[in-house]
Amino acid sequence: MAASHATGKVATDKIFGANQLAVEAMQKHGRDKITNATIGAILDDNEALVVLPTVDKMFRSLPAAELAGYAPITGLPDYKEAVIGLAFGNSRPEGYVNAIATPGGSGAIRNTIWTYSEVGDTVLTTDWFWGPYQTMCEESLRKLAVFNTFTPEGGFDIGSLAAKGAELLTKQRSLVLLLNTPAHNPTGFSLSREEWKKTVDLLVDFAADKSKRITLFVDVAYLDYAGEKETTREFMGLFSGLPENLLVVIGFSASKGYTMYGVRTGAMIAVTASKAVANEFVNTNELACRSTWSNCPRSGQKILASIYGDKDLRAQVEAEREQWRLTIEQRAKIFMQEAREAGLATLPYKAGFFISLPTTAADTVVAKLNAQNLFAVALAKGVRLAICAIPGQKVPGMAAKIAAAMK
Repeated sequence: MAASHATGKVATDKIFGANQLAVEAMQKHGRDKITNATIGAILDDNEALVVLPTVDKMFRSLPAAELAGYAPITGLPDYKEAVIGLAFGNSRPEGYVNAIATPGGSGAIRNTIWTYSEVGDTVLTTDWFWGPYQTMCEESLRKLAVFNTFTPEGGFDIGSLAAKGAELLTKQRSLVLLLNTPAHNPTGFSLSREEWKKTVDLLVDFAADKSKRITLFVDVAYLDYAGEKETTREFMGLFSGLPENLLVVIGFSASKGYTMYGVRTGAMIAVTASKAVANEFVNTNELACRSTWSNCPRSGQKILASIYGDKDLRAQVEAEREQWRLTIEQRAKIFMQEAREAGLATLPYKAGFFISLPTTAADTVVAKLNAQNLFAVALAKGVRLAICAIPGQKVPGMAAKIAAAMK
């Protein structure tokens, strides 16, 4: 019955599948016997989901009309103002800046792929990437190509990006580049300011051909766990004064930074030197929203707008979040130290929810770990650990166990 573009498609998700195995093992053996390193959500040392207390209190105090009512298709006006302020901090770039509400960061990714690439185009990202990037491309009748994330020395591979981007631009008019940084999923890597400068310069060079349309999508889902608030945002100042055929879209998410995972509160934020492009961004993406999810939940928008509009409330939320950023940092520090001692290879980790371990036998390694009641996610090029979800008392000894499974 399905049309040709849908025939044979099955929704399989390795992350949620791996988590389900862990849940079943907990039911069989008891929570204390299982280490679940699969899901990208913060768990406390009792393995309960962390929800920032102030956000929890605000959500529970919302009037029924704010919980159940529609929001405008592009988002509440004060919410759009809030996400722009929260995303950029003191590093708002010069130019025209507009925001549109999306259901989490996923909606921003989907709209960017759909609106700024042609059907049949190839979208570009790093070879270590969040799996739904490919799913969204394929569902939108696009393809996904990758370039090397890392140089042999562990830096960002600008040369590989340059080569692959140039190759695609010989075949298509538009180039959409998806970059997840800082605190990249699945590796925890962050581009340095120097690497960002080289990346922006490269895209400006691509845009020198005025027949081309370049879109840089920056997925900042883990921004608030990447380090000091303003330092981690400084790279965004590089998006000022870009060519009119080079559009930057920031993918903002409240899922991690405000622990509203299931409230599906996000935004796509455009930065452009062109008023016409800024207006087009609003018009085309409003239609894209209307034709898919229509409206985003009002409740999360109202909470973020209230937090942004009250300096004391914002400071309180940031202090609560900082506690958990430091907790994740400590868990990662223990693991990385033990990994070095065990001779376990890891990818360059700077901050964030995930650590990845390169291997050509990820499925085999994960199966061995599962047999020892340690659950992780097998990726195409390695194994991903959600260090954010592992209680502090379960981190010691993990690296040695994984190193043994790698042999």
